[in-house]
Amino acid sequence: MFKELKSSKALVLYFVIISITAFALALSNDVLANYFKDAYQVTAYQRGIIEFPRELPGFLVVFIAAVLSGLSDLRISIIAQFMSIIGIFILGLTSPIFAVMLIFIFINSVGMHLFMPLQDSIGMSLFKGDNIGRRMGQYKSVYTAFSMLGGILVFIGFKVGFFSFTGRTKWTFIISASLLTIVMILLIFLERHMKEKSKSQTKVKFLFRKEYKYYYTLVVLFGVQKQMMIVYGPWVLIELLNKKADTMALLGIIGAFIGIFFIPLIGKWLDRFGIKAMLYLDALSFIGVYLVYGFFTAGFVSGSLARTGLPVLLIYVLFIFDRMSNQMGMVRTLYMRSIAVDPNDITPTLSLGVSMDHFVSITSAYLCGIVWMMWGPQYIFFAAAALSLVNLYVATKVKK
Repeated sequence: MFKELKSSKALVLYFVIISITAFALALSNDVLANYFKDAYQVTAYQRGIIEFPRELPGFLVVFIAAVLSGLSDLRISIIAQFMSIIGIFILGLTSPIFAVMLIFIFINSVGMHLFMPLQDSIGMSLFKGDNIGRRMGQYKSVYTAFSMLGGILVFIGFKVGFFSFTGRTKWTFIISASLLTIVMILLIFLERHMKEKSKSQTKVKFLFRKEYKYYYTLVVLFGVQKQMMIVYGPWVLIELLNKKADTMALLGIIGAFIGIFFIPLIGKWLDRFGIKAMLYLDALSFIGVYLVYGFFTAGFVSGSLARTGLPVLLIYVLFIFDRMSNQMGMVRTLYMRSIAVDPNDITPTLSLGVSMDHFVSITSAYLCGIVWMMWGPQYIFFAAAALSLVNLYVATKVKK
């Protein structure tokens, strides 16, 4: 009885941590594209270059995790939050030159990427029973709900002029850093509540198994697809359609509101239909979104589609649907859990997966910037749709 009560308290605390983290990232990470455009007037090519310091920590995360392997997941998470706070707080207080700004983007990104695999790993260790898909759906739904609340604050703040990226102080970053400080304190409480040992049970190691080859394939493909979702999808709206932070925040709010109901469905579908069926759905959603996105972008570039009215509304819908596709990430996480040869493989393999997808992200971001400038943005999306056919192939190879 006491053990169950203890587990319940830990789960509630975990959900609070995830909620505040989501709210904080909506105020910082989710508006970085507009920050780069408004504060530094970057081009599409420069936007691709920026992804190197921003995504390099994702590649390094497996090595950082190995260095910190003597610590528990929760203690590593505390360190990760501290780095996120330092990076975004300094950018909130100052307006450094471009090169110095990239240094603090890197520091913030190290913390954020280090926490990525840990938040899923910690969550799965707390979820009990067979309905883990439903639990993961609840966790992602809560995360999305608080992302939406953060988006609402961003929208209002930029609309009334309280938030701005052209002034010296970026209050949206300051508030984000303050919230992440609360997250760090709560992680300390959770670590004490769980009474974790200072040393983890199993050392995080550089782990590569042939049994996980299809998981590795999925995360590498996601490295390319992520650039579309995070970088070049929004950049079509920002660069070609000249949309500001308030518009991007409003789209994020709408997407998050839909996600609150959509994400729990993914969890239920996982439990009901299985991982194989959901991998098919994941692949088809990527192919469809990027094909249509490519055709719309080609129309905006050529002038055959107006940059106002119905075409813009339709690209808004597509942008929101693209964000929904991103929520399918839990399918890959649970697929990894389902094929784990040893439960102790999960955290190091998720960390390696983050590193692999970010290595590809760094490379594809630079190449996509060149393609955008030399041939046109539509070809980026057509290439991503073609690569997503490999997702379909992997789905055929997964056992029910």
